[in-house]
Amino acid sequence: MKNKSIGISYILIFFFIGSVSQVYSQTKVIRANAVKSNDYGVQYFLPKTILEIDIEYTETKQKAGPYARYAARYLGVNDSEVVTDDKTVYSFNKISVSEIGIPNKHQSYLVAFKSKTTAPFVYLTEEGVICSINAEYTPENNPKQTVNVHHSNTASGVSSINPQSLYTEEYLHAGSISKMAEVAAKNIYRIRESRQDILTGETDNVPKDGEAIKLILDKLDAQEKSWTGLFLGTKEVTVKNKRFTLEPDDEIEKEILFRFSKYLGIVVADDLSGSPFYLNLKNLHTVEIPTDDPKAKKKEAESIVYNVPGKAQLEIFTDKKKVYSETINITQFGITRILETAVFEDKKAPVKILFYPHLGAIRQIIQ
Repeated sequence: MKNKSIGISYILIFFFIGSVSQVYSQTKVIRANAVKSNDYGVQYFLPKTILEIDIEYTETKQKAGPYARYAARYLGVNDSEVVTDDKTVYSFNKISVSEIGIPNKHQSYLVAFKSKTTAPFVYLTEEGVICSINAEYTPENNPKQTVNVHHSNTASGVSSINPQSLYTEEYLHAGSISKMAEVAAKNIYRIRESRQDILTGETDNVPKDGEAIKLILDKLDAQEKSWTGLFLGTKEVTVKNKRFTLEPDDEIEKEILFRFSKYLGIVVADDLSGSPFYLNLKNLHTVEIPTDDPKAKKKEAESIVYNVPGKAQLEIFTDKKKVYSETINITQFGITRILETAVFEDKKAPVKILFYPHLGAIRQIIQ
């Protein structure tokens, strides 16, 4: 990265960096005071960008019921509603991308104040990335904590009730699969009749309390699902997330990020059982690279160094369609600039600076 000096005339200018998916984790910050014991200097890091790519997909486990072939005869359902074989299938849902800043160990700097500066202090993350100078900093929460999140829901006959706990004497003595299926179907219809009687008020000894009635109806529903599962089979649906982390140093063209298989889910890039998901990352060259300045290093030592991130176009796609396309910030595609510490020497109008910690860019300068 190259450097370019910024004059005092930029005070009171707001620097806003647009981002499609800026994510601020639950960052813990540390206040560091510039005092005589540390020669009025605070060391800090600027961040570099990594991309966290989250893939959401669905796993569906289905299991055929023992009476699947009797479902049409006894329940009158279509074949399309019946699970006829045991299998697990996967389907792709969506992709989301977050820009994350991690300390760049090659970009370590020192905020050096003069002794006459008014009570200077700096806020840093626990990793040492700069957050603010002479300004209180409150970390922002991350609204998208999705790492390894798995949430399940169920459909078509899945229930917490064990069907065996509902078996009647007639069912247990049925003697044949066909007869057992017939008795199971009768139990389903009895449950439906009981529910209908409760709803229409045609049965005695029904609690008057609405919550109690709801509990009874819920139990009947669970019993019906357990019996119905013997015919229709069961499906257990689980939404899953898989995260990939990318640290871009240069542009990327049609690199395989992962492969996806209907029968295996997400597989590695060289597993040909899955269809490829490709990634493009194009540097949009939104930041002008300044000419070399032989005095840059000396100026850095006497100034505040910050990032001006570049922008990139990120695309993720298959052979058939594009599944993600956004313009994002990449600090590695940008430059560093400097702000002279002389701006902090005006005791009548002390300057405060707020940064985007995940970018190392100036968010706001207040005087």
